[in-house]
Amino acid sequence: MTTTSTHVPSSVNVPDPTATVAAAGSAADEVDREARFPREAVEAMRADGLLSCSLPAELGGRGTSITDLAAIARKLGAACSSSAMVYAMHHTQALSLRFHATQGPIAELTRTIAADESLLASATTEITTGGDVRNSSCAVVPDGDRITLDKNAPVISYGEYADYIFATARRNADSPSTDQVLVACPRDDTELRKTGTWDVLGFRGTCSPGFLLHTDTTAANVLPVDYATISAHTMLPASHTLWASVWLGIADAAMAKARAQVRSAARKNAGSGPPPQAVKFADLTVIHQRFASSVNQAIRRYEEFLASGEPDPTVGFTLAMNNLKLDASTTVVDVVVGALQLCGISGYREDHPASMGRLLRDSFGPQLMVSNDRIRANNSQLVLAYR
Repeated sequence: MTTTSTHVPSSVNVPDPTATVAAAGSAADEVDREARFPREAVEAMRADGLLSCSLPAELGGRGTSITDLAAIARKLGAACSSSAMVYAMHHTQALSLRFHATQGPIAELTRTIAADESLLASATTEITTGGDVRNSSCAVVPDGDRITLDKNAPVISYGEYADYIFATARRNADSPSTDQVLVACPRDDTELRKTGTWDVLGFRGTCSPGFLLHTDTTAANVLPVDYATISAHTMLPASHTLWASVWLGIADAAMAKARAQVRSAARKNAGSGPPPQAVKFADLTVIHQRFASSVNQAIRRYEEFLASGEPDPTVGFTLAMNNLKLDASTTVVDVVVGALQLCGISGYREDHPASMGRLLRDSFGPQLMVSNDRIRANNSQLVLAYR
């Protein structure tokens, strides 16, 4: 396994997300209403260097830290949940390149992706495995210096718009279902046949229908590290920390709307003491602050693991990352529902600045992204080995 731990100053390390956040926010309602790809936000990400920033500096990226990636995800989450999830899912794949694709022939792929500000998607689930990302039915078929792969994926978020789709598959036709590799499938080498539609309650702009994926590409696009290592070291903790940061951004947006409503009530009742809503808002602030603290603690723990140079996480670390996902995916609902109650009918109206419609619908999505029940089942296996 190859890791990159070079730290560069923040002024070089972190691109300015201001323009991207503004672009995402201005189109958020339309993206949600039309269930369309947030092209304005992604174009701004590309222009601002936000797609390449997590890749290693020596290969054209910036080596941006998990902490800084998460801070940007949180800002985007407050502006447009769909744009933020695209950003978070992209960087889960980019970090897989950063930590596992910096030496040998695969390094040229990483360099090209950084130079082109390519958008990366993933196809880690399969119709035959019931959403279990650690098992694959499909297999890589080698043919000289090329490979082919056919995969029936029930979901590929923004797959039609990605420059590369990173797909899991068995190493070869004789491999067991858990002996997986990760294949970078370039758009020009890949055919996608849509098998479903995407008309859902929340995260509508992630555009995540199912596809039959067929790729015929160079064998050099197979990452040289087994997927079990990539998943444990990078994909699982990166996705949970970045996703949770997005969901915290959703909570931030809900709190901002509730705060504005409570302050408005306080102005109307000036001289009569705090309005009744103020006490409830204070209680909700406690929940929100605990949410932020838990996300920040998990990010620090992931940073410490990366700094340690250890190739494999402990059982305790994996449990902590899983529990972050479980807690964040439910707490975001608690905050948004609490904010809706404070905003009252204004938050219930779709034509009011305090509207909570989009935030409420988006807040229920996290519990379904890698089902909480599946994560709890995985935890039940982990705790048997935990010391």
